[in-house]
Amino acid sequence: MGEATSVRAAGHEVRVSSPDKVFFPKPGHTKLDLAEYYVAVADAAVTGLSERPGTMKRFVDGVRGEFFFQKRVPKNAPDWLQTATVTFPSGRSATELVANDAAHLVWAVNLGVIDFNPWPVRRADLDHPDELRVDLDPTPRVRWSSVRKVALIVREVLADHGLTGFPKTSGSRGMHVNVRIEPRWDFTEVRRAALALAREVERRAPKLATSKWWKEERHGVFVDYNQNARDRTVASAYSVRPPPDARVSTPLEWGEVPDVEAAELRLDTVPARLAERGDPSAKIDAHSGSLDSLLELAARAEAGGLGDAPWPPHFPKQRGEPKRVQPSKARRDASG
Repeated sequence: MGEATSVRAAGHEVRVSSPDKVFFPKPGHTKLDLAEYYVAVADAAVTGLSERPGTMKRFVDGVRGEFFFQKRVPKNAPDWLQTATVTFPSGRSATELVANDAAHLVWAVNLGVIDFNPWPVRRADLDHPDELRVDLDPTPRVRWSSVRKVALIVREVLADHGLTGFPKTSGSRGMHVNVRIEPRWDFTEVRRAALALAREVERRAPKLATSKWWKEERHGVFVDYNQNARDRTVASAYSVRPPPDARVSTPLEWGEVPDVEAAELRLDTVPARLAERGDPSAKIDAHSGSLDSLLELAARAEAGGLGDAPWPPHFPKQRGEPKRVQPSKARRDASG
């Protein structure tokens, strides 16, 4: 797999071991190819990563091998590496990577990181997100065209509530819409706003979208409000993802959404696209908005009797949360 090499990035010579190790067998992309990709897109990629702690998702044998999540930065990390210590719902904490420049990206790639998964908070305030994330997750056999249609409905709902969304492909089967917000609300309130948004998208397009947490109740495109709970992360803009063709989670102009083909946005195509067209999400930090309107929508729903929705299973039981059990099981237990 070749001797170690180094990659010049952000003023550092960053070691890359086994540079010829194939990470993506189908197109033949190597570990060094991945490192050089991140150097090429670093300025744009850091827009979504700057000052944010993140979990390292390590594919030490490439995409055909097993992967694991590493929350803690190893003790032998270089002294220039930037970090932040975050606290999880369990009460435990970890010192995580803050990928503030290209050198951090290459250093992580050397550990087998393919995609970057940052928190929606900055180091200066780890308890108040500055980003609401809309994760559109298609259920099996749902067409890509449906995902694109739901993304456009998300845009309408956000606009009606005074917010600006920045869309991107997920790099897999779905899409994300990132929304900069003022860091005035904690994770619980941001999730509450995201749930209200998901339910409104479902109300406007009941045949296309769902806010139902339990898979047995879902259809169409699931608007995953729980991605806004504490310690939940999604792949950042310009992250290469693990599908065999090395797709990239790529920011889009809204005008591209109706016709975009995710399979065309890959490690080997996105750097040229970025160089030619610029970054559609470059001005996201200039559009920090308020959640007041979405939280008012949530309050009206709650006053009408619509309570909370299920949380992820590793979270403590929340006040007002319905039973954390599959509806079919609950019906069987009730009838038995």
